[in-house]
Amino acid sequence: MDIDWGDHRREEHGLGQIQEFLKQIVYGGNDGIVTTFAIVAGFAGASADGAVQIGALAVLVFGLANLFADAVSMGLGEFLSTRSQRDLYVSQRRVEFEELENNPEQERQEIVQMLAERGLDHATAERMSHELIQCPELVVDMMMSYELEMPDMRNGSPALDGLMTFLSFVIFGAIPLTPYFLFEPTDATFYASVAATFAALVLLGLLRWWSTRESVLRCVGETVLVGLACAVVAYGVGAIVGA
Repeated sequence: MDIDWGDHRREEHGLGQIQEFLKQIVYGGNDGIVTTFAIVAGFAGASADGAVQIGALAVLVFGLANLFADAVSMGLGEFLSTRSQRDLYVSQRRVEFEELENNPEQERQEIVQMLAERGLDHATAERMSHELIQCPELVVDMMMSYELEMPDMRNGSPALDGLMTFLSFVIFGAIPLTPYFLFEPTDATFYASVAATFAALVLLGLLRWWSTRESVLRCVGETVLVGLACAVVAYGVGAIVGA
C-alpha cells in the first residue's frame, strides 16, 4: 500500500498548515509586533516631560510605512534564505551521490560508523551496511541527515515561506497601531497600544504553545520577554533623543 505522506503527517501526526509554517509565522509575527511598537514607543519616549502627546498621523504614517517596508523586506529575505538553503541541499546531495558512486567502500564504512554511534554493535552495523549500500537514495538521505546534519529542503517552497512571513508580519504588526486608528492620540491611546502589543505577544506565544505542545508558560513567557526587551530599548532611545 502506497502512503500519501502529506496526508499521513496531517492525520497521524497532527501537522497542519500552521505547524508547517510555524517558523515563518513566529519569526514574522514577533518582528512585526516589535518593529511597529518600536515606532509608538519611540514617539512616546521622545515626548516632553513624559507626557505622551503623540501625533496620531505621525504614528500612523511612520508605523504603516515601516510596517509594509519591513514586511516586504522580511518576506523577500525569507524567500532568498529558503531558496539558498534548498539550492545548497540539492548541491550537497549531488556531491554525496558522486562520492557514493566513486568510492562506495568508504561510504559503507561511514554507514558502519554512523550505525555504531547510534547503538548497534559492530557486527550488526557491518551486516546492515552491506544491505543499505544497495539503496543509494537511502544512503544519501542518511549522509545528508547524519553526516552533514542538513534538513531535507527539496520540498521547500521559497515563495510560500516568504508570503507567510510577509502576512504574519503585517497581521501581527498592525495590532500595536490599531488604537491610533480608533482613538484620539492621548495618554490612554498609548496605554491601549501597550495593552494591544502585550495581547499580540501573548497570542503569538499561545500559537507557539498550540503548535508545539511545550510548556505554555515557556512559550508565552519567552515571546513576551523578547518583545518587552525590544520595546524598552525603543522607548529608552526615544527618551534619550527627545531629552
